[in-house]
Amino acid sequence: METLTRPDHLYLEVADRIERLIEQKSLKVGDKLLSVRALSKEQGISLSTAFQAYYHLESKGLIEARPQSGYYVKFTPLNFPQLPNCCEPPEDAVPVSVDEMINSVYHDLSSDKLIHFSMGVPAIDLLPTAKLSKSVAQALRDSKTSCINYEHIQGNPALRRQIARQAFNWGGTPAEDDIVVTAGCVEALSLCMKAVTKPGDTVAIESPTYYAIFQAMESHGLKVVEIPTDPVDGINLHELEEAIARFDIKACLFVSNFNNPLGSCMPDDKKKKLVEMLAKKEIPLIEDDIYGEMYFGKTRPKTCKSFDKKGLVLHCSSFSKSLAPGYRVGWTIPGKFKEQVIRLKRMHTVSTNTLAQAAIAHFLANGRYELHLRHLRKALHTQSLRYMQAVSEYLPEDTRITRPQGGFTLWIELNPKVNAYKLHKRALKHNIGIAPGQIFSSQARFENCFRLSFGEPWSNRIEDGIKTLGKLIREQY
Repeated sequence: METLTRPDHLYLEVADRIERLIEQKSLKVGDKLLSVRALSKEQGISLSTAFQAYYHLESKGLIEARPQSGYYVKFTPLNFPQLPNCCEPPEDAVPVSVDEMINSVYHDLSSDKLIHFSMGVPAIDLLPTAKLSKSVAQALRDSKTSCINYEHIQGNPALRRQIARQAFNWGGTPAEDDIVVTAGCVEALSLCMKAVTKPGDTVAIESPTYYAIFQAMESHGLKVVEIPTDPVDGINLHELEEAIARFDIKACLFVSNFNNPLGSCMPDDKKKKLVEMLAKKEIPLIEDDIYGEMYFGKTRPKTCKSFDKKGLVLHCSSFSKSLAPGYRVGWTIPGKFKEQVIRLKRMHTVSTNTLAQAAIAHFLANGRYELHLRHLRKALHTQSLRYMQAVSEYLPEDTRITRPQGGFTLWIELNPKVNAYKLHKRALKHNIGIAPGQIFSSQARFENCFRLSFGEPWSNRIEDGIKTLGKLIREQY
């Protein structure tokens, strides 16, 4: 029994079984659970393991302990509000024009007083700062030049080897030489865009999509066609096919796994269809997979690059969301466009931070990354459930909300009476930062939507912040 499974995993297995019973409504809200002693006896586990399982479910907000009474089902994900609506198909290819609003939203968000619902990154408390510091120190000791030299233009060879090894998790088989290290994922995306387009070209993107992508498009003088995106399974392939027939699309840029801001994840068979569809037209696909490691399920979803046979998929990612935002270390696997990307990098940045690359390479080589990711995924999954529960409890009943299976963000659709940008302005006066929906569209659409990050661990302060948002929203009715 208990000896057959690692104790640190056994309580999770027990908790998962109870959670499935809650999801299946075999256990309903208000139902009393077995006592810790009875659960221990029934499952053949120790009292400590039984308590851990209940504590885990309690941390997710699924059950609650009542004094002198026991544990009760408190919440089920089936009680979430409805999913948000998809946007309308594109009418035309348009220039990008939301830079002013983005600058307004993110003008001054460094204050410690602010609740950072607008920031799509994990809290520093969730990152392995002490172990990373050890890797930095070791990298300095191992370097003959103390890492003050320019690194190879393609990136640190040891780091590229580790990235190639990590690719095995998503079904990739790149060689060290296929990878180009960049200063974060945005630079990777930007270099890839410049490699496959020229000013005035049209690029297909998801709708809604991450605002930094618009800023990159604007800086390159590109037009965009926004493709309707389902909050569960990603872009509408039929609408994309229609858009390709209507517009002279030179490239596509999609976040296939846990799209920001929707959190949608394309099923693997849909990724395969997408890659095959674009390959027939010889249209390059720039794939932003920065959230791919932040999955809540048992296995990592594949990437579009997994199905690439022609070298037309330019895969981009980074360690900014999973390990060290400030190190600014990303990469691309640009397929047949590698030489163009290297040439562009030589023109713009020459070299990526030498010390940061060496430190991350050391961290990965010592097996610390996978352990860290397991803890991070667990924390984010728990936080996502607590945040969703609070939204369903404190925001108006007609609120719609996504149910991401990975990533950092929730997309919330409010009553059409509510203007999210005005809500953002009001919320700032209460030291609350949100990302209004208008900045996730080239034409400032999604006026009644906003993005809420759950990267910060649950606390009374977070709960009070969501309560306050609910009050401010009702004031616009």
